[in-house]
Amino acid sequence: MLSEITVNLETNSYQIAIAPQLINNIGSYLQSLPIGNKIIVVSNTMIFDHYGESLIKAIEKANFSVSYKILPDGERHKTLLSVQKIYDQALENYLERSSTLIALGGGVIGDMTGFAAATWLRGINVIQIPTSLLAMVDAAIGGKTGVNHPQGKNLIGAFHQPKLVLIDPEVLKTLPHREFRAGMAEVIKYGVIWSDDLFQQLESAQRLDQLDYLSSDLLQNILTQSCQAKADVVSQDEKEGGLRAILNYGHTVGHAIESLTGYRLVNHGEAVAIGMSVAGKIAVKMGYWSEQESQRQDQLILKTGLPKTVPPMLKVEDILETLKSDKKVKNGKVRFVLPQKIGAATVTDEVSPEIVKEAVKECQEST
Repeated sequence: MLSEITVNLETNSYQIAIAPQLINNIGSYLQSLPIGNKIIVVSNTMIFDHYGESLIKAIEKANFSVSYKILPDGERHKTLLSVQKIYDQALENYLERSSTLIALGGGVIGDMTGFAAATWLRGINVIQIPTSLLAMVDAAIGGKTGVNHPQGKNLIGAFHQPKLVLIDPEVLKTLPHREFRAGMAEVIKYGVIWSDDLFQQLESAQRLDQLDYLSSDLLQNILTQSCQAKADVVSQDEKEGGLRAILNYGHTVGHAIESLTGYRLVNHGEAVAIGMSVAGKIAVKMGYWSEQESQRQDQLILKTGLPKTVPPMLKVEDILETLKSDKKVKNGKVRFVLPQKIGAATVTDEVSPEIVKEAVKECQEST
């Protein structure tokens, strides 16, 4: 069962391949790419313990020279200090402009490895092998790379498209249930902003809170449709000049919640789920979509075991203040992605602080 999706760009188009056992069969993909002989695999301890050895063997079998760098995992480690360690490894191994970094891990590893590739020697190759659902359907695709600043998420970064994205669904078997649910937030996002068909498939599924309850066909379908949605949007707007901004649905308030809780209390997917619930309420208040559609979204969020309630210890005023430093602010106005119906969304900077405050309060008080 192999799905292949092309991200069509003016330059540097690339393939997303989705199939079991792809990690063990990476050699044929590497040999088909115009890359040099030297490769560094970047990962974290847990992921590398599970999949690093087989990946290294597959790369060596294809006659590439490979080394690896293990970094600490977690959003709080997504810093320039961690990227410096990749630079050190690149220097030690005499990487050239034709050389390649391979990110084996979730979104944090993918973002840092991509940023290191974008900036080392002014740009070398990167291949993404995402190991979390969130990274598979979102972070690994589209070329957004970066690290966090103490005052905000992803404020330091660059666009740098991968040469290839390899997705092996079997690695999700070792993913903790909480991380699987976090990835489902991004899947729901695609359903709301892009594909009503995907949304309806999720609605009709019996359970979505654990991988064990998904058939292999449904999982393949979720991965393929989500990746296709991301590829469609990125192909039309590579560097977020317009349409691509809709991919930030739920992320505006979500990022503020992550930042204010020190990236420890809620993970990225949980924050996005809460952010989608807030954005859904804003959209209802502004007449963009109906109360019924907002409730359908919230029911789907709950079905995946994700939160939709703003943490009670957060002050609404602090959330509003944090929004001002969001990277989507333009001319001093916060831009929100708001759904117009299931399967379509738009971007607006006409949301008043009062409406945001009302929606946040409603989400904080709801159970």
